[in-house]
Amino acid sequence: MFSRLLLVAIIFASAPVGLFAQERYAISYGGTAGFQASIWVMKDLGALEKYGLNADVVLVPGTTRGIQGLLGGSLHFAQVDAAGALTAILNGADLVLVGGTMNKIPFSMVTQPEIRDPKQLKGKKVGVVNFGGANEFAVLAALKEWDIPAQSVTIMAAGGAANRLVGLSAKALDATVLSPPETLKAEQLGLRILLHLSELKSSFPMNMIAVRRSFLEKNRDVVKRFLKAHADGVYQFKNDKKKGVHVYQKRLRQKETAVIDATYDYYAPKFEVPPRVNRDGLENTAAFVMSRVGGGKARLDVSKILDESILDELDITQSWHDSAQLYNSSSGGSTAASFF
Repeated sequence: MFSRLLLVAIIFASAPVGLFAQERYAISYGGTAGFQASIWVMKDLGALEKYGLNADVVLVPGTTRGIQGLLGGSLHFAQVDAAGALTAILNGADLVLVGGTMNKIPFSMVTQPEIRDPKQLKGKKVGVVNFGGANEFAVLAALKEWDIPAQSVTIMAAGGAANRLVGLSAKALDATVLSPPETLKAEQLGLRILLHLSELKSSFPMNMIAVRRSFLEKNRDVVKRFLKAHADGVYQFKNDKKKGVHVYQKRLRQKETAVIDATYDYYAPKFEVPPRVNRDGLENTAAFVMSRVGGGKARLDVSKILDESILDELDITQSWHDSAQLYNSSSGGSTAASFF
């Protein structure tokens, strides 16, 4: 009897961290564009398992649906854009943002070939996926920086990226915002990449992690392990192109090597490690949301919406620098960084 108890004790002591985690967590991403890779890598590069999280990553199209999943309890973590998240919070959603991996607009302004200068957008039709989200913010931010009055352009809800690309090729639209791989297809169709909007001065937190505030309060350790896995996966992606390309091949189901390479080269430098949110970008987005949803009168206190206290506890910045030295001194950077 004693020997059996001893054997059981040994098995428990040597078991992996996540073996006895009964709860299974759901993590959503909003689409198939390349900037969603910051969620894919958590699963595909083993970061969730590494930090003892029994979790699935699931496609829930669009920030709005992701937030609905969080509030309904079917999701535990959702990757959302700042505009959609702040709109939901302004309307009473009890959400909190705990980090983010992309603070630049990951779109390009794609136009008809005869449009060679931003000023030529005046009087033109510009397609966005819908109103109040990242697409519209990107267009308005670009127009503002180019000193083009927003009212001089017709902004239209025109559906997903594939639909808008068809609209451009059929000349139903004069311009839209797209990202790889659609931008590559656009160039093949003879359309013009007028500007990469990541070059704008405006910051925009595109990839943010939202959770229910009650979930954070009751499951702080889970959120902490999530953020460890999030940082680890993104670091691997940024610093090992072979791994990054493999993730894109799997998730985008794209066989053209040139397309995958171009997609990786476009996105990889834009991801943030550590996963901190640019507060100026969040403030700018809050002003945009208030003008569109709050009638310019409501106020959003971003200090109450963004909670990076777990990141502060982890001190990921120092851990990342230490890991970078270890990672780069290993065999060609092929060993995954160990943050914690």
